[in-house]
Amino acid sequence: MDTEIRKIGEQELSNVVNILRVSFNTVAAEFNLTKENAATNAAFIEIHDLLEMKKKDIDMLGLYLCETQIGFVAVEETKQKTYYMEKLSILPKYRHKGYGKKLMDYVFKYVKRMGGEKVSIGIINQNYILKNWYLEYGFIEKTIKKYPHLCFEVCLMEKKV
Repeated sequence: MDTEIRKIGEQELSNVVNILRVSFNTVAAEFNLTKENAATNAAFIEIHDLLEMKKKDIDMLGLYLCETQIGFVAVEETKQKTYYMEKLSILPKYRHKGYGKKLMDYVFKYVKRMGGEKVSIGIINQNYILKNWYLEYGFIEKTIKKYPHLCFEVCLMEKKV
């Protein structure tokens, strides 16, 4: 089927909220995340959070299958030619079909075009299936951190472009 990746316009943000909530809700359920113990998790995202990301010039990209958005990723430029890849998500019924990899491939080409040298991510350390997926893609584990506002450890990973 025909897929396209393109920048998200402001008029599409309410749809992105839905995609993020549905996509991240599976993880929230698995790890017992709630708005009280993991308020920053994308399962609980609000449109104002996306508007704040837009204000910070964080690039938001949608993956479309036959004009229906099925995925999302945000890319943020940081210091020292590092880019953060955030909120990578594919709607559950479209998972395990290569769409997540397609979004990641796009992000890496995009970062390279922008002069970036590496992509950094943060995931729930105990999400071993996701962690292994990133390791298979070539990410390396840099550190494990415990943040006081989160009920889980965060695994910070990166991969050179």
